[in-house]
Amino acid sequence: MPGSKAVDRSQRKSETSSDPTVMRSHPIEFETRPWGSFSTLEEGPGYKIKRLVVQPGCRLSLQKHRHRAEHWVVVAGTATVVKGSRHLTLRGRQCTVIPRQAWHRIENRGREPVVIIEVQHGAYLGEDDIIRKQDDYGRIEPRAKTGQSGTQAPRHPGRTRVPECQSARVPPRAASREPSRRTKEEPRAASREPRRGRMAGRRK
Repeated sequence: MPGSKAVDRSQRKSETSSDPTVMRSHPIEFETRPWGSFSTLEEGPGYKIKRLVVQPGCRLSLQKHRHRAEHWVVVAGTATVVKGSRHLTLRGRQCTVIPRQAWHRIENRGREPVVIIEVQHGAYLGEDDIIRKQDDYGRIEPRAKTGQSGTQAPRHPGRTRVPECQSARVPPRAASREPSRRTKEEPRAASREPRRGRMAGRRK
């Protein structure tokens, strides 16, 4: 019957609208992660809107960003949030702001997925603007000492000491001393010869 089909459609719409884990919009970008997934809903100059889904028993890496801040709104589940030195428990319709350069993390300790709407704002919103301090999935890469990404550059790059060659440590005057000694000893030897002749004449 046509009436029953209309009721079924209305029930489906009400079910999808009441379930925050079901997304009805078409995302610009969708990517999976070991902890769940995220969808980019909208992006413009200086801002980006994402939808994060953190699966039960999973958590994001302990991370920070150099060029952007984030605003989180929990729409489903209960999220355990690390924000600097604070630990927060956020439920549906609760929110928090993550400042730039602040260590943060989202963890799902419940049995249902955690859904968070994330609004990023800053001068640069690329995915490579992330510094991880701790990660459950081994995604921390060693950073070279280039003065970037939180690493320290050498203090005096122009004062590097070049190791000295072994041959350069030989004193240069060693070769000049030998002829001087010989010249001093030669007249002494010559002066001793007449003395020996005189002594032999006396003995005779």
